[in-house]
Amino acid sequence: MKSIDRIPTSKIQRASKIVSTGLKVGVNFAKYYGQKVVTDEDQAKEALNNANAEDIYQGLKELKGSALKVAQMLSMEKNILPRAYVEKFSLAQFSVPPLSAPLVKKTFRRYLGYNPEEIFDEFSGESVNAASIGQVHRARLNNRDLAVKIQYPGVAESISSDLALIKPIAKKMFNIKGEGSDQYFQEVEYKLIEETDYKRELTESRQMAHQCSHLPNLAFPSYYPELSCDRILTMDWMHGLHLSEWCQQSFTPEQGQKLGQSLWDFYMYQMHVLRKIHADPHPGNFLISKDDRLMVIDFGCLKEIPEDFYGPYFELAKKENLERESFFEKQLYALEILRLDDSEPEQAFFKDIFYEMLSLFTKPFHSQRFDFSDQGFFDQIAALGQKYAQDSELRKMNGNRGSKHFIYINRTFFGLYNLMFDLKAKDIVIDNYKRFIPQTEARQTVSA
Repeated sequence: MKSIDRIPTSKIQRASKIVSTGLKVGVNFAKYYGQKVVTDEDQAKEALNNANAEDIYQGLKELKGSALKVAQMLSMEKNILPRAYVEKFSLAQFSVPPLSAPLVKKTFRRYLGYNPEEIFDEFSGESVNAASIGQVHRARLNNRDLAVKIQYPGVAESISSDLALIKPIAKKMFNIKGEGSDQYFQEVEYKLIEETDYKRELTESRQMAHQCSHLPNLAFPSYYPELSCDRILTMDWMHGLHLSEWCQQSFTPEQGQKLGQSLWDFYMYQMHVLRKIHADPHPGNFLISKDDRLMVIDFGCLKEIPEDFYGPYFELAKKENLERESFFEKQLYALEILRLDDSEPEQAFFKDIFYEMLSLFTKPFHSQRFDFSDQGFFDQIAALGQKYAQDSELRKMNGNRGSKHFIYINRTFFGLYNLMFDLKAKDIVIDNYKRFIPQTEARQTVSA
């Protein structure tokens, strides 16, 4: 893939690129409205999705940064977004033009004061992975294989302005109403700003690796503060295949089961014990070693779970609570799904929608074991997503419902479910994580 020598960093340069992308989306919609009059509406809609996905990805990949990160996040919604968006946006995880060698050297000189070859015994000028916020190079020092993540120039400084420009495109594409939507965009902005702070990532990565080191069948890299800074992060090179590559090979049910249980335990331990989760569960952040261990290589996006969200969220994961009408309604208010200014018809409408959604999405928590290889479960999620995407009544209402914390928690569960499906994990013990809670924390969890 051809490398790039510069990234647009000024507000004017980035704005012009995003505005031109938005204009292309507008043209695509105009074509759609014309085509659906003279052709089958489903065909016209598919053509619209294909055109929008292509134009948006081509525009954003040159900008990198927060704009491309949003596309990467959307690619994980396999059961909600049209396939055209998922397929095109998923390229943001692996298939992005890398920085050229001169630009890499310039970044090193700016932040560490030396060229990379003056710091490491060996340094590959060609990146091994280029994604939305940074790219990874392979290096070697004192007989250690290292991975060096380099952030793209201008990414951190352009987050706010990029998202402000992307907002109208996102609202148009996904029917986001103006009223009440700002809190969701602010949550995304806040997390993206965190992701560009590599010093924070280093500290939190080491802490998370330490807290989860006792969980079986997991491995984490060591991190090197002396070789890192705000925009450069150095860690051990972990030898293995990306989870998606590993799943494309033939593997035994026992292998998939072992890895699936390890992945599930890792997330449930974070969710219920640490109350902070790795909120970026796409396949590029996990490797599988030759001895079938799960290696977690990126903690850039961590999400803390406040108690006032955790409580009602997991209360509604219990099947019996979905049937307790007054209790169910109380939790919907706590999660900001229902509002005090709702009319009776609005209350009834959203209670029905979220009862149906939660009854399905929380199904893995309704039994002691769950089969994540069940295609029917994922087909139901896809069908439900399509149903509400086409619901004319919902489109008329202000559908911006729910706490801002839903953005990253739901993203985590959607991503986790899809990874579990890829591993064909058939017999997952849902509460297995409890075996690994230290006694002091177990007592605190029980008392809470």
